[in-house]
Amino acid sequence: MPRPTTSSPSQRMLRVAEQVRHALSETLQRGEIIDPLIENTVVSVSEVRMSPDLKVATAFVSPLGAKDTDAVVEALNKHAKFVRGRVSGALRQMKFMPEFRFKLDTSFDNFARINDLLKSPEVARDLGPEDQENADQDKDGNKDTE
Repeated sequence: MPRPTTSSPSQRMLRVAEQVRHALSETLQRGEIIDPLIENTVVSVSEVRMSPDLKVATAFVSPLGAKDTDAVVEALNKHAKFVRGRVSGALRQMKFMPEFRFKLDTSFDNFARINDLLKSPEVARDLGPEDQENADQDKDGNKDTE
């Protein structure tokens, strides 16, 4: 059977990635990693991407309340083998336990940057009166019904 040539993840990859994300979140929530940097930081796992062979899991994390987010990600990568062992119980249905790689999730920064651009005076200048009225209604969170 020929393999699809698309670069989008398969349904299986998406399902396994979500299971891995849940197992990883539970492990981090329990505070099983003995590292002062990780213990004092709330780590949010926003997404996990699996390799096509399901042997590598790339977890995108957001350290909340940490001054040096890169140091937290580095510490997580240092403890990746320990995390792999702790998560293995929740993922025992998998044939191979994936290798974990942690990366900083910058999607929230991108969303904030786009939001700031949309609220800039240059964009407001290009909006017509009707567009401006709709933008004001969206900003207030309610629509005026006449």
